[in-house]
Amino acid sequence: MPLPEVPDHAIEFNRAAADWREAIRLAGAALVRSGVATDAYTERMIGVVDEFGAYIVVAPGLALAHARPGRDVRRDGLSVVTLAEPIAFGHAHNDPVSVVVGLASVSPDTHVSLVAGIANVFNDPGALPALRAATTADEVRAVLHGAEV
Repeated sequence: MPLPEVPDHAIEFNRAAADWREAIRLAGAALVRSGVATDAYTERMIGVVDEFGAYIVVAPGLALAHARPGRDVRRDGLSVVTLAEPIAFGHAHNDPVSVVVGLASVSPDTHVSLVAGIANVFNDPGALPALRAATTADEVRAVLHGAEV
């Protein structure tokens, strides 16, 4: 399953966040702006970390903010937020985080497919540095869809 297209208003660059909760709220707000989810989904993404810890920090510098599918998800989608200053999420090996990808999906099957798709993107060791360096939405989309940047 290909990753969904990420609209310009679901991408934010060089944002300041005081802590990991605020970083997740930035990614969640981008999902809300693009019509993917509601504010309640953002709060559930924060609740996942409160309950299960910082397992969403899936690679050095990268957090994949997500929660289970639910009524607060309108359609499958992604958001991308680069942080002005890296933020500690509490992960023993992969902190601090400089890029937060928000993920929302309408079904468990789609959720698994989207997580796998994101994992494939970041199997490329150049993907995270390219996202950190991106200054346009087109550059972000090129990284997510495996194009040369």
